[in-house]
Amino acid sequence: MSIAVIVPTYRRSQDLARCLEALQNQTRSPDEVIVVIRDTDTQTWSFIAGFNPKQLPLRTVKVTVTGVVAAMNTGLDTATADIVAFTDDDAAPHKDWLARIESHYLTDERIGAVGGRDWVYHGTYLEDGTSQTVGQVRWFGRVIGNHHIGTGEAREVDVLKGVNMSFRRSAIAGWHFDKRMKGTGAQVHFELAFSLKLKRAGWKLIYDPQIAVNHYPANRFDEDQRRSFNPIAFANAVHNETLALLEYFSPLQKLAFLFWATIVGTREAMGFIQWLRFLPSEGLLAGKKLLASWRGRWQGLQTWQGGKSIIN
Repeated sequence: MSIAVIVPTYRRSQDLARCLEALQNQTRSPDEVIVVIRDTDTQTWSFIAGFNPKQLPLRTVKVTVTGVVAAMNTGLDTATADIVAFTDDDAAPHKDWLARIESHYLTDERIGAVGGRDWVYHGTYLEDGTSQTVGQVRWFGRVIGNHHIGTGEAREVDVLKGVNMSFRRSAIAGWHFDKRMKGTGAQVHFELAFSLKLKRAGWKLIYDPQIAVNHYPANRFDEDQRRSFNPIAFANAVHNETLALLEYFSPLQKLAFLFWATIVGTREAMGFIQWLRFLPSEGLLAGKKLLASWRGRWQGLQTWQGGKSIIN
């Protein structure tokens, strides 16, 4: 099987250098490495011009639209390999990353996607932990990630994480990541919509903690600044999650989800009960998060009702 690796990047040349070095050191070499670069990103274009790819089969592709979705779709349209793997420019795959990915596809032709753990580093601090519950979507809409702390054996999941995921080309032939995802950069939860579409089509999604990348979350250059609150970014993430789940759920689940999301919710997408929970510690900030969450839910519902052009 041939494998292509797609790396969207934007103004992170030092991070990209580390990522490409990790791909050069794979025990199973990639057949294609496609770096997708924004047309206005002069920093990265200058870096690539002086980069020595050695034996790396490196290609660069230009994208003119903002956001990770456009970059990843451009990569998908460019890749020709049997397996298409994705990682971020601020990640460094372990040496056996591609070898372990390939081994799963070779064992079962019903596997449509394979991903694994991202070991998250904040400087020298490792965000460590353990969880057996990874990549799950509860029947009423709660999404559980935990990809960065997953342990145990390889198993089927509902959703993979964008920094460490791959797809069988025959399973996603003609598909694209949903262009309706809001955001000008990160477009949080884009992989949720794609994963659930694949699962609904009957393919297996495998999470294996041994398939690993080191992840060094870098600065973002949009409204989503990771650990600081931005009402636009907060609402965008909730919109994207809402849209993905409404596309996937049955009519009864849709009703249960909208009720649960409005009344209960989560820390990242608050409902009324979560607002009460965090009100003593966060004060006015909790109220801002609640309003942004409800706005995102409403916008996601409107987008979903406006048409089903999700992944095509």
